[in-house]
Amino acid sequence: MGRQRMMISKTQSIRLRNVTIASLALLVFYVFLLHPADQNLDSSRATKAKFNDFPGASYGSGSGSGRGSSAKQKPPSWQKLSPELLNDRFMNSQQCASTFPGLTKEVDDVVAKGSFTLTKTSELGPLIARIKDGKVGYQGFKNVLSEQKRPWLYILQAGRRNDFSDDMLQHRAASLHQIAAALLTAPHPSEIPDDTVFALNYRDEPTESTFSYSRPADPALHGKPGRSYFPIPHFSFWSWPLPFIGSFSRAAAAIQKLEEGADGKDTSTVTPLSWRDKDSRAVWRGTAHFNNVRAGRMRQELLRTAAGKPWSDIAALQWTTGATNASNALAIEDFCRYRYVVHTEGITYSGRFQFHQLCASVVLTPPLAWMQHLTHLVRPVFSYDLPSLAAADDGDDKSSSGNTKTATATIERKLRPPKEYGNGVHEKLSLAPYPAPWVQQAWPRSYTTYHNRHSTAKDADVADDEEGPNIVFVAPDWSDLESVVAWLEAHPRAAEGIARRQRALFHGRGYFSPAAEMCYWRAALRGWTRTVRYEDGLVAALGDGVPWEEFSLKEIHR
Repeated sequence: MGRQRMMISKTQSIRLRNVTIASLALLVFYVFLLHPADQNLDSSRATKAKFNDFPGASYGSGSGSGRGSSAKQKPPSWQKLSPELLNDRFMNSQQCASTFPGLTKEVDDVVAKGSFTLTKTSELGPLIARIKDGKVGYQGFKNVLSEQKRPWLYILQAGRRNDFSDDMLQHRAASLHQIAAALLTAPHPSEIPDDTVFALNYRDEPTESTFSYSRPADPALHGKPGRSYFPIPHFSFWSWPLPFIGSFSRAAAAIQKLEEGADGKDTSTVTPLSWRDKDSRAVWRGTAHFNNVRAGRMRQELLRTAAGKPWSDIAALQWTTGATNASNALAIEDFCRYRYVVHTEGITYSGRFQFHQLCASVVLTPPLAWMQHLTHLVRPVFSYDLPSLAAADDGDDKSSSGNTKTATATIERKLRPPKEYGNGVHEKLSLAPYPAPWVQQAWPRSYTTYHNRHSTAKDADVADDEEGPNIVFVAPDWSDLESVVAWLEAHPRAAEGIARRQRALFHGRGYFSPAAEMCYWRAALRGWTRTVRYEDGLVAALGDGVPWEEFSLKEIHR
């Protein structure tokens, strides 16, 4: 009997061992074959980005590769994120960094310069505010009330309302609303500073040691230690009360309906606007005299160059009474109905730029002299490099207008005819150097080198290449604008590829989304706090200030 028990026990032991081995084999098969190693089993993280091949993507990630690094993974433009994710305003800093690589490059750059000093300014200077004390708020997107207190917003110096235009007051209020929203949606108090004093510049011209809407692109004007510009999201992300613009969210929805046939809310079927169906002309509207010092008479030159040309729908705005609307104005989304959108900066930056970047259209602009908070994501191809995008043999390529094979267009700089003043006197014109030395430093790369890997490729391959340009830089005197438009029309797939990359990045990847806006603001506030130093006695002299709630009510009443 004892021997029989031993035999049974040995048999059971063998069976148990075999079952264990089989179970382990099944587990390995499940983990490594049914669920590949590059998938994240945490569904809340599986939608996050896993790429870094585009300008600024390495910033904030510690890799330090910067612009021009070689591609190892697909760039973000072809991986569209869900509307639910892009409207999540409650991301923490880790989620922000993984979802929007390179988002905070401007903040990271200014922090890397080291500390700067905030000094006393006049009442006509920037608004001074403080984040301090504790306020019970909401933690997480579940809207579960948290007993944790987080710092809140106080206005220390704002000047008299009568000293500022209505536009300035609107811009100031919109930016303060953005900051308040970033504080309220912080998923944890550690995501925002517990005590900091900051300066908000709501004028067009950026100033050092302030939150400003832009900064100079020229490294000589901003690259030195102590020149601390903090670019911030434009006030239009809250609202821009012009009849042809409105809020950024309204415009984004209208553009989405035009480009994709839906705005995420309207379930009606609308036919998306294809590239072929878009107006083949270049479009621009603006005020002729809004030029910055460095640009000279750029806007006037644009109007003269494009006057009467069949490829042009370029015109100065005809302002009506009150200068709040224009008889020939276009709704901001209607620019997307054109294949080519001409962009001009104003006295400094242009607030319309980010709206144009939502279009699946090619933006044509002189090299940008002013950097907004996400301008570093621009991947320019300079006009003189465009021919390198074309195949040596165009094959049976057709133009976007449906015509038969066209000759390969070449980029030629040609000045408009000079004006005749009479008595043998005529206007003197000259081709300005292009690019200028500061442009070569600010924009050291033209995004065409990827084409070298397939030099015999057709335009179709260029359009599908995810590493290519998403904007075209033209000569500041517009001397090559006509030939650039002609080149793009002769190479429609390359042109559509440039347009598609732009919208795929800024819309599809959500860099202009509510989630990215809140992520950026909280990063800017943290970066400011790390580097700011205060002039002796400044904080005490400013006093306790007025709570934001009270100040915001006064903002809407004279």
